[in-house]
Amino acid sequence: MKKKLTSLTFLVLSFVASAQNVTTPSNEPSIDESAYNKWSIELNGGLNKPARTMTAGYYTQVFNSLHADLGVRYMFNPKFGLKLDFGYDKFYEGDNSLKFDSKYLRTSLQGVVNLSRALNFETWTNTIGILVHGGFGASQITSKTGFDDEDYMVNGILGLTGQVKLSNRVVLTGDLTGIVNAQQNWNFDGMEKVQTGAFDGVLINASVGLTVYLGKNQKHADWVGEVDKYDKLERRVELIESSLLDTDKDGVADLYDLEPNSIAGVAVNTKGQSIDNNQNGVPDELESYLEKTYGQKSDKIATNSTVEQLINDGYVNVYFEFNSSKPTNASLSGIDFLVKYLKNNPDKTADVVGYADEIGSSSYNIELSRKRAEAVKQVAINAGIDASRLNVIANGEDTSVNKNSKEARQIVRRVSFQVK
Repeated sequence: MKKKLTSLTFLVLSFVASAQNVTTPSNEPSIDESAYNKWSIELNGGLNKPARTMTAGYYTQVFNSLHADLGVRYMFNPKFGLKLDFGYDKFYEGDNSLKFDSKYLRTSLQGVVNLSRALNFETWTNTIGILVHGGFGASQITSKTGFDDEDYMVNGILGLTGQVKLSNRVVLTGDLTGIVNAQQNWNFDGMEKVQTGAFDGVLINASVGLTVYLGKNQKHADWVGEVDKYDKLERRVELIESSLLDTDKDGVADLYDLEPNSIAGVAVNTKGQSIDNNQNGVPDELESYLEKTYGQKSDKIATNSTVEQLINDGYVNVYFEFNSSKPTNASLSGIDFLVKYLKNNPDKTADVVGYADEIGSSSYNIELSRKRAEAVKQVAINAGIDASRLNVIANGEDTSVNKNSKEARQIVRRVSFQVK
């Protein structure tokens, strides 16, 4: 007879293993399955009460305190899943009862419905949950004081589990479950055979326990709701909104702007780059103005003096992402502008001045601004400028903008230059 229970258990295990390939069709917006964990282990302990069937003269306490079960659960999605669990119950005499000692073992395959996600509990709480579970399995009763064989049967099971999330990995649970046995031959006390029909023993379990979530992701499917479906879309919208800003006011959105620090008023191409057909480091429109203002192109001293003023007045900058010391690709043209100027004026040197926004501690931001200046200096050195002509200065936080403005903080995460 033991082989029957073992065979059924293996059959259930095989079904659970193959269940990972099952897909659930849905017309709702899909949730990225890679974004949450699906597996969990459940361990519970508590009380039991055999509601029927018992032999006359044999009683348990109102509730016996010897129930335990262990389960493994897999969620196909945040609303539906399967679990395989094993239960143990021990029965013994209560007050005014004849002595008896028996135990009940079961294994069950159950479907699980995450009722809290189905009802969108996440709109008001992401800490409390409710699971409904039910299914079928196999059971065994043995007795130390009654019959000397094993009684095998099948069972139907239905229960309700309350959840309180302690962390993203551990959940406190409270469970109430009812079990109905079919083809039960012996009473739960093991002293006499069952006298009722096909559906015989009824057992109630009340328990508390812990659920431990498995997986590399932050959230488990139990706590992924309708709101989470749109998180990724919201992030993309935010990215698009910030990318459509035109930081340097050149008419080209930052998303497409390869030179987001163009000199104000200077013509740019469709990629936001200053037009410099002769590749001398000075935008053509500015160069035309300089020629008209200071004479012919050969008047190099006047031209260089004005370019130097533009650099020193902060029109040429290199920008960085948050908490990064790597220049953005779009702002490398600022380094190129300085490099061309220094190559055309070998007697000149430059201070490379780093800044950070106000997020973080002052000491950290000073070090970050130094790393940014060092990174820009290294690019200029690699472009052919002698290291002795570049002096790094760490100015730390730039407090001139509203630190609560994401766009304003982007402007001050920079390296500027002072030519001497």
